[in-house]
Amino acid sequence: MITLHDVAAIRAAEHAHSDELNSGVLMDRAAHGVSAAVIDLLQQVFGRVVGSRVVLLVGSGNNGGDALFAGAKLLRRGVRASAITSSSRFHPGGAEAFTSAGGLLMPWSAEALADLQAADLIIDGLLGIGAVGDLRAPMDEIVAATRSVRGLIVSVDVPTGVDADTGAIANEVVDADQTVTFGGVKPGLLVNPGKEFCGGVRLVDIGITDALDVCGGCLDANDVALWIPEADASDYKYRRGVVGLLAGSERYPGAAFLTTAAALCADIGMVEYFDRGDGLARDVVMAHPPIVTTFADPASNSRVRAWVAGPGFSGTAHDAEAVHAVLRCSVPVVLDAGALTVIAADESLRAAVIAREFPTIITPHEGEFARLSDADLASNRLGAAFECARALNVIVVLKGSGTIVVSPEGILFIDVLGTPALATAGSGDVLSGLMGALLAGAVARSGVDIDDTTATEVAAAAVWLHSEAGRIASQGGLPVTAHQIVQALPAAVAAVRRPGRMGS
Repeated sequence: MITLHDVAAIRAAEHAHSDELNSGVLMDRAAHGVSAAVIDLLQQVFGRVVGSRVVLLVGSGNNGGDALFAGAKLLRRGVRASAITSSSRFHPGGAEAFTSAGGLLMPWSAEALADLQAADLIIDGLLGIGAVGDLRAPMDEIVAATRSVRGLIVSVDVPTGVDADTGAIANEVVDADQTVTFGGVKPGLLVNPGKEFCGGVRLVDIGITDALDVCGGCLDANDVALWIPEADASDYKYRRGVVGLLAGSERYPGAAFLTTAAALCADIGMVEYFDRGDGLARDVVMAHPPIVTTFADPASNSRVRAWVAGPGFSGTAHDAEAVHAVLRCSVPVVLDAGALTVIAADESLRAAVIAREFPTIITPHEGEFARLSDADLASNRLGAAFECARALNVIVVLKGSGTIVVSPEGILFIDVLGTPALATAGSGDVLSGLMGALLAGAVARSGVDIDDTTATEVAAAAVWLHSEAGRIASQGGLPVTAHQIVQALPAAVAAVRRPGRMGS
């Protein structure tokens, strides 16, 4: 797992290493990491280091100090380097090291702009991880000027203008080709819109890992494998879990087929399809012979260990009845698509969601999210997801580029495996069926109720498998359908169960 660390955790870890912080050891390690990244890029892109033109953008804080010390190291490697300062204040030790090595410091001016435009590579050391809010002059002018440069851009710790905790962006933002970050990966580097400005993220160990608290993570194949264990000789269908599905309608029958097919691919013990009397159940059973149908009230079905409701609902009065029914169940529930629509329109359903004592997972895309929450998704996607999770007492799986999974308690997972191939009709139905099956399996194997912490990781595992299936299905480069994602799920499951796992 890639662990995530917020700004507070980084600051606390630095404080725990105060001797190294105060002596400049941490800054020297950071500067070494930046200079190494710059050298690698110069070699890869231009085939040379000596004689390359590098311009530093230097702010008044330690971020600027990191850049200046890195610049001094580069000068000693034969790079031609100058530094543009955003104010009259800058790191004194870094400035001395830089000028002693032959570097030139200059304020922002027409001459500085010409230098910037002629650079092979620019080091962005204007603002660090503690910065929030919009940029002021002349920093906003300097950052705006980087949009028209020809050189590569390497950002120090975080691109200027990106909030390291949330991924929110300022009025101006540096569009980096690579971000060299220190100590641990910050959530804002992996969450849109900030993610789009980070380029590749290169992590440098500066020696504070032992003191770092974790605020979230990005799962890999080893983590996902925990939730789809191979069956052993003592297993039977109920021990492997039973998932109940309320999906599809006469208008959207495909959702029933996709949700059911995906659940069956998750190595579940049994799939029970709830017959809502619309004539669809028989067709689903004929298409997927291993499943069974049920007419029983979901709340009275003692075999089902997790329910999925909403894919393919068509906006009838029966939809609200179905959602009410699953919300009464004492097991985890996944709510998607049409279920989210009726919750957004029905205060009694919203209240029932909030009052639940068992894990409730919602899987909105951005349009569905906007109907459920007033939180500002455009400017702060991560913050909005957390706000919604706490307001509704739910685990939020916010779908999109870099799907995020958050819990009311503050747990965070970010999917870094996703592919544009998943942006196809029915893809969300596949995810819901898969997620419900994994949850049912987790409950059945544990023998006890699972809490939000476990349910959040299971939801993130489903997102990972869904992304891996999308990646497998799109390898030919052709457009991908939801059915092809389902067909790729067995390969995705197999990938996490053997050496040389994919996607890790």
